[in-house]
Formats: sequence, C-alpha cells, structure tokens
Amino acid sequence: MSPREPLGRAELRSLVSAAPHTTEQVGVEVECGLLDPVTGIGARYHGPRGVHAVLAAVLRQWGGEPELDTGRLTGVRLPDGSSVTLEHGGQIEYSSTPAPGVGKAMDEVRAALERLADLAAGFGLALVPGGNLPFGRLADVEWVPMTRGAVMRRYFDDLGPAGARAPYVMALSLSTQVTLDFLDPGDFGRKLRMQTAAAPVVSALLVNSPLHEGRPCGLLSHRSWSWLRMDPRRHGLLPPALRPGVSADDIVDWALGIPLIHYRTADGHYHRAPGGTFADLIRDGLDDGSAPTLDHWAGHLSQLWTDTRVRRTLELRGADGPPRPHLAALPALWTGLSYHPESCLAAWELLRHHTAGEHRAARARLPAHGLDTRLGDTPLRPLAVELLRLARAGLHARVAAGLEPPHVPALLDPLDEIAATGRTFAAQCLDRWHGDLRADPARYVAAHRV
Repeated sequence: MSPREPLGRAELRSLVSAAPHTTEQVGVEVECGLLDPVTGIGARYHGPRGVHAVLAAVLRQWGGEPELDTGRLTGVRLPDGSSVTLEHGGQIEYSSTPAPGVGKAMDEVRAALERLADLAAGFGLALVPGGNLPFGRLADVEWVPMTRGAVMRRYFDDLGPAGARAPYVMALSLSTQVTLDFLDPGDFGRKLRMQTAAAPVVSALLVNSPLHEGRPCGLLSHRSWSWLRMDPRRHGLLPPALRPGVSADDIVDWALGIPLIHYRTADGHYHRAPGGTFADLIRDGLDDGSAPTLDHWAGHLSQLWTDTRVRRTLELRGADGPPRPHLAALPALWTGLSYHPESCLAAWELLRHHTAGEHRAARARLPAHGLDTRLGDTPLRPLAVELLRLARAGLHARVAAGLEPPHVPALLDPLDEIAATGRTFAAQCLDRWHGDLRADPARYVAAHRV
C-alpha cells in the first residue's frame, strides 16, 4: 500500500476480525509489583536491585529476544512465545502463550510466576500480584524510560480533570487479564455483547485494591476509581457493544471517533499524534502529511482500554487482579461464560435490558460499594451468583468435552464464597490488614507474594 493511500473499510475491519483458522484458546496476563519485602515499596528501574536488573537476568537466564525502546530494555519475548514486560511504573507483567483451556494456561502461569519470583528473590525483591501497588507514592515513582510513556503522560495532562488520575493508573495499578477468541462475525457479537453486559458485575465481584499509599483509602477498588478519571472516551464501557447485533463495523466506527495518542516511527521513537479523531487523521494525514497505515490503526486499537478490548481477540481487562492463591478464578469465570454457547446466551439474556447509562452509574458507585452496587434497580450480588452458576455450567461442559481437566470448575469456588457472603477480596484484605497483618507492609508482602 502506498504511504499516501488512505486506509479503507476492509483494512480497518481486518484488525477486529478473527484471524484465519482461529480456535478457542485462553491467554492470561498477570501484572505484579516487584516490592521491597520490608517496606512494600516498588523497585525502581535503575540500580542493582532495579527492575531493569531483574529483566536483564530474565533475558540472560531464560533466553529469548529483548524488547527495546530506543536501546533500553523494557521486555523479553521468551522462546516459547510468552513474554515478560514492564509497565510504566516498573510493574512486571507475565503474558502466557495461548493455551487450549484455562487449566493448561494457568499451569503455565503458575510455573512462570514461581520461576520469576525465585529470580526476583535473588535481588531481594518480592513478586506480588493483585489490584494495585498498595504502598508506593506517585512522587516516588521512577518512570520506566519508555518514550511512549512520556508522550502518554503529556497527553493525559492536557486533558485536565478528565485525565487527572492517569499517572496513578500507569504507575501503581495491577490487573489480571484474560484473552479469548471469537470464531466468526456471529460469534464475535455474541461474546462481546455478553462480556460488556457482565463487566460491571465481574468488576464488583473482584474488587481488590483497598489500600493506597500504605493505608486504607475508603474504597474497595482504588484502581477502578482511578480508571474513571483516565480519559473516559477510551475506558470502561464500550458503548456499541451493548447492541444486540453488534458487529466489527460498529467497533470500527466507534474507534474512528477517538484520537490516536501516539505513533512510532522507523527510528523507534514514539510521537504525539496530531489532534482530532483517527477519522480526521485518515482525511488529513499525520504531521508530515503521510496517511496513517495499518500499523497506526493497530497501535490505536491498543490505546483503547475498554472492559473488553477488541482486536483480533477479546481481551477482558476491567477487573482488579485477584490475590495470589486465586489468580485462576478470573480466567475460569470468563472462559466458562464465553466458551459455552448456552451460558453465553443465558448471561446476555440476564443482563441485556440494562442501559449504557445504568452501566456508567454502576461503574461510578462500584469502587466504593463493590457488590452492594446496583445496575439500574438490580443489586449486583444476585447477578454475580447467577453468572457464577452459568460459568460453572460452562466449565463442566468443557470438562465433559475433554477441553479442561476435572479440577477447573472448582477454580470458581473463591468467587462463589464471595457472592454468598459478600466478603470480597478487598474486604478480606482490610480484615487482615487490621488483624493478623497489624498494618505492617512486611507482613502484607509476606502474605501476598508468590
């Protein structure tokens, strides 16, 4: 394609369509803090105990290919196709290879995190997953030297109050994310609409970031509260996805109406995109007059952080990360709901009548109220009970079909207990913080590390 040939509808649609020969697989990404085991403060990028040193040791000991940003190490692509990468504040993320089921995916994740924890321990650091870094302060963060990070921070700063919490999200948030597949346009619509409708219920069920800067912050999910203040156009609800007949074209039209934040040039540097929407860029060109390419469009789709991020896959990213013993609960929930057609349809029927306005109102209340939030007039807790029942039925069907090992439905047990008692991971964390952990960061890290 000529550099000046504008992107056409077919090219735009191609990156939100299933790749040829796609099968239903499960990918899992777990973000963790590399924390000082005494203070709970996250490691800085530089220095002999910094995240760069840990990442360099991964590359040296595990092999693979380095991911560089203008010559600086920011990730490692491992020989098996998985990866270990850095987030902007020094959080470290393990991304599994796609697996045929949640059981196999979580076997890989557990083994990799244990290996990574052992390596980090050699630097005097603890590997801790969850919903956020509970003891760090933004003022103390040493930003990972990624050029796109600096561009993003300027972009959010220019948004004023609408982007005010972006630095906190970039530097201090954690999550566990699940990547699932769709097989054809009909399957795309069925899964995406269900996932969008269920997202606030799942996020309320998983609240797990009640500590901020070393003390209870009055919220059950500081992470969710901060995300609400990070460019709402590209976070949270994906509005067209609540339509019963949502299609790839609906997602393309929505994404065209949002600005591109940054793009990368051949020299490896990231640059702030011109103002206006992506549709404006197609019409008017980039700063040098060239038309945006398919790579720019792919980058734009990666800069949209809705509860389900749509590319060639469906990435579920709205919920806080669970604590270490229960990391598998979230991928098990989404796999059971998404990969069993009957459960997927029943979950959509349960939730389809709720409006976009009701979703936004629930999102605003959820950080403080968790499962006591309402979606319209409906309490979230009984909705969570029903979604868990449907997910368990889906997982049992996958076990019967030989797609999962027999233990996988039991991965939902911690979430069933939360739905039955109302004691979320956040509530459990606060109880322990005031109880056996004695408000001590060292005890917290020891209890939550891998």
